Amino acid sequence: MGTNLAGTADNLSVTGSSARFTYRRMGPRGGVPLILLNRFRGTIDWWDPQFLGYLAAGHDMIVFDNVGIGYTTGHAGDSVEDFAAGVIEFVQALGLTQIDLLGWSLGGIVAQYVTLRRPDLIRKLIVAGSSPGSPVPGAAPMKDKVRQIMAKPGGGEDEDEDQLYLMFPQNDVGRAAGREYLARVSTRLASGERTISTVAGEGQLIAVAKLQSIPFDQTRANLESIKQPVLYANGMHDVMLPAIASYVAVQHLESAVLVLYSDAGHAFLFQHAKAFAAEVASFLAD
Repeated sequence: MGTNLAGTADNLSVTGSSARFTYRRMGPRGGVPLILLNRFRGTIDWWDPQFLGYLAAGHDMIVFDNVGIGYTTGHAGDSVEDFAAGVIEFVQALGLTQIDLLGWSLGGIVAQYVTLRRPDLIRKLIVAGSSPGSPVPGAAPMKDKVRQIMAKPGGGEDEDEDQLYLMFPQNDVGRAAGREYLARVSTRLASGERTISTVAGEGQLIAVAKLQSIPFDQTRANLESIKQPVLYANGMHDVMLPAIASYVAVQHLESAVLVLYSDAGHAFLFQHAKAFAAEVASFLAD
């Protein structure tokens, strides 16, 4: 499946116990489906069609909006546990009994909570541009500018510049990669769901704040409970969830691989779409 097809995949829907979920399904059917969980304030229209196209070339792949997000109905939660419950509800509504899970950013934390809650459901786990949840030892505090951007509702005239700052290195190469990404998602965003509701955005901010108070001892125990193979990946210039969080996480996982991109940031998976999709394909095939 090429970029164009991934960028124009139809919206589908399925009804769960608390919401009518909107999703897009791409790639060849068969095997264990790969489900993607999105970032903070992200809707399915923000997924890079180039990255989706590379993934869907060899996998049954699904992207969706969680409860109360984007196109999906229902009341959005305010905790990672709420978001994990929404993922499980969606998977059950589709009638799936086993999945592979790729979570990016906040979605990566949610993916780990899904795995902890329903280990029988998850075959393999991919955590991209994320962390195990609570602050990890040695990590620098989040910059004030990052917090200020995260608190914005989105959709403003400076949103593109904010995205470039949060997602890509602030050099010529990084900003060029960021502008290319924004161009690729522009068609979907122009007529789709660019922003999430105020209630949903506030709920995600509350969820992130709750994570900050979790002791790392609890997070370590959570990591040690995950027995599935895990691929952790990040960019070395991630200003939102620094790469040290990925490095610390894999030290406490039973079966984990760590991949870092030296010239990329939070959106390394879009800056290096083909290379990371190949990493994912190799990991899922093992």
